[in-house]
Amino acid sequence: MKQPTIVDVAERAGVSKSLVSLVMRDSNRVSQKSRSAVLEAARELGYRPNAAARSLVRQRSGVFGCIVSDLHNPFFADVADGIEEASATNGYRALLSSGFLDAKREASAIDTLLQLRADGLIMLGTMMTITRIKESASHIPVVVIGRKTSARTMDSVRNDDDAGAQAVVDHLFGLGHMRIAHVHAGSAGGARGRRRGYETAMERHGLGDHIRSVKGAFTEGGGFAGMQSLIDSGDLPTAVFVANDFAALGALDAIDEAGLQVPEDISVVGYDDSALSHIRRIALTTVAQPSVEMGRTAVRLLIERIREGRSDPRHIVLPPQLVVRGTSATPRV
Repeated sequence: MKQPTIVDVAERAGVSKSLVSLVMRDSNRVSQKSRSAVLEAARELGYRPNAAARSLVRQRSGVFGCIVSDLHNPFFADVADGIEEASATNGYRALLSSGFLDAKREASAIDTLLQLRADGLIMLGTMMTITRIKESASHIPVVVIGRKTSARTMDSVRNDDDAGAQAVVDHLFGLGHMRIAHVHAGSAGGARGRRRGYETAMERHGLGDHIRSVKGAFTEGGGFAGMQSLIDSGDLPTAVFVANDFAALGALDAIDEAGLQVPEDISVVGYDDSALSHIRRIALTTVAQPSVEMGRTAVRLLIERIREGRSDPRHIVLPPQLVVRGTSATPRV
């Protein structure tokens, strides 16, 4: 079967061959309307430009590298949806690589993506230090998602973790809880802000003496371990704020194994509003991050640097929203 050519795409889109060539080279001299028409015609015909040759001509690969710290976390999958969607809309492909919660493996993934001449990097929930990420930003545009930074050599998109955590404590305090514990995730991206917000709100409500943070992680196992330590202490809080939804699942398992009921014996609140929290049998009270929008925004920031030549840094903070479901209620005592 004959493979479609640029001429075929031009005829289908009703434009000139030279305009199709400009679109395939990702030129900024093409209107969005014309670009969309050409890309749609190419998709319908199944046209596949020679990626290697195109990369050499325009000195771009048409690929955004996205490093995800943990592919098992459903929140990251939601953000990746936004990245994939926005990348495709702008004529790019998103190449995902997992760091498996290991900074060294993330660094290795970055090196590979640089060798593949990725046009930009998106770091999602990274375990790497900001210093190491800055080194990467000196080569290509970088956007960090879910981590606070004021670096001038990169962009970032995050949720206001401090405000989200405060909303959790406000909600639980409003229900009558005073002994509110927090299962934190150490120094992982976003964890410090959530812990700070928890402590700030506890102090604000006059509950400073009840501040109780135990070690966990942004994983199901981390949530289980953190909740288990609270149960084993013999001093069970009436409510617990867990670092994220994934960890909250582990906390729910630990509570179930101890023969306790949620929310009758203890209220549980997560963070992210991932797909897991929507499941009827879980119905997790949580804090919603605009996950898909965070992914779209990250791609937009890369496009601004690549196509528009923006050099000043942009650090975007999106507001969280508390979502009340069935795992939080008035305490028994």
